Amino acid sequence: MTVSTLPGRDLSGVWADLVGQERSVATLRRAVAGDSHAMSHAWLVTGPPGSGRSNAARAFAAALQCARGGCGTCNDCRTALSGAHPDVTLVRTELLSIGVDEVRDLVRRAAMSPTLGRRQVLVVEDADRVTERGADALLKSIEEPAAKTVWILCAPTADDVVATIRSRCRLLTLQTPAVAAVTQLLISRDGVDPALAGFAARVAQGHVGRARVLARDEAARSRRHEVLLIPSRLNGLGACLSAAATLVDACSQEAAAATAELDESERATLSEALGFGTKGARPRQAQAAMKELEDQQKARAKRYQRDAIDRALTELTGFYRDVLSVQTRSRAPLVNSELEPQILALARRSTAEATLHRIDALLGCRTALETNVAPLLAVEATMIALVEG
Repeated sequence: MTVSTLPGRDLSGVWADLVGQERSVATLRRAVAGDSHAMSHAWLVTGPPGSGRSNAARAFAAALQCARGGCGTCNDCRTALSGAHPDVTLVRTELLSIGVDEVRDLVRRAAMSPTLGRRQVLVVEDADRVTERGADALLKSIEEPAAKTVWILCAPTADDVVATIRSRCRLLTLQTPAVAAVTQLLISRDGVDPALAGFAARVAQGHVGRARVLARDEAARSRRHEVLLIPSRLNGLGACLSAAATLVDACSQEAAAATAELDESERATLSEALGFGTKGARPRQAQAAMKELEDQQKARAKRYQRDAIDRALTELTGFYRDVLSVQTRSRAPLVNSELEPQILALARRSTAEATLHRIDALLGCRTALETNVAPLLAVEATMIALVEG
């Protein structure tokens, strides 16, 4: 069932970062206040990337524990938002899926009574990544919840969660924030220069997290610029293969840089826990534990790499949508207005039909990356499709 919402007036406390989501926040506040028509034991929070699904879920979890409904400053709010509250469990996988064993651990926790807080709250930020067996284990807990347990599941769309689970959840759908709202958030919250904030919000197309990265990280802006130069360099098969290899390699390096420090910290922590170098160490068990950690780290690096490639494909999709906008004379403002000369040139020497085929190829590649398709092969095929149109 879908929640009916009313506009909210003030986004403060734990709700402060949910820019452009006043209607949804109004619903969550009514639930926190004890409105029996608004509250549910299971929620499914959906919305496009960057709309703030995870932030909304965490804010709701904190507000459910807070005596003042989400003040944002008390110990309950701060620990709930950070994941340190004993009665708030935050799950965000860095792997490609959430398996049945992890779900069963959550189900056991869901059956427990709160230790300090008002409720036992479980937030699954990547519910769309729960495996089929995991979903079966989760379903029974949602069907027969403990009295003070609340499940908050997050996914891009309701269709990304199995039907039996979504039918038992109250649906809350977030919207893509307006560019002006994201711009103002970057200025007021992060102290970003207004011009840079406006640029980041525009090119991120309402994705708050992406806008913040672009506003604060010059290297991220440089990587984006390099990606958007690809269309002008595709002039043959060799150029396509070279562009694909360069893109995948750059994304691999980005993933390695993002995980290197964390990998090293995890290895050091595990080594200390296993007692490497001490008389009490058990080499066989220690080697197995280290091998398991290495496998997990490889899977995480794989996801980071695919996420980086997906961001690049999203940027290219936005570029070709600008080309299509020019070709169809839609008068919509260009997302990549700083690249207007290149966009106009490509629009003149191509057709709207060919541009649509290119956009379809990019979207198809993003879908393929969610399976076991080798990233380089998928990107090579896409680059060739961008030339052929």
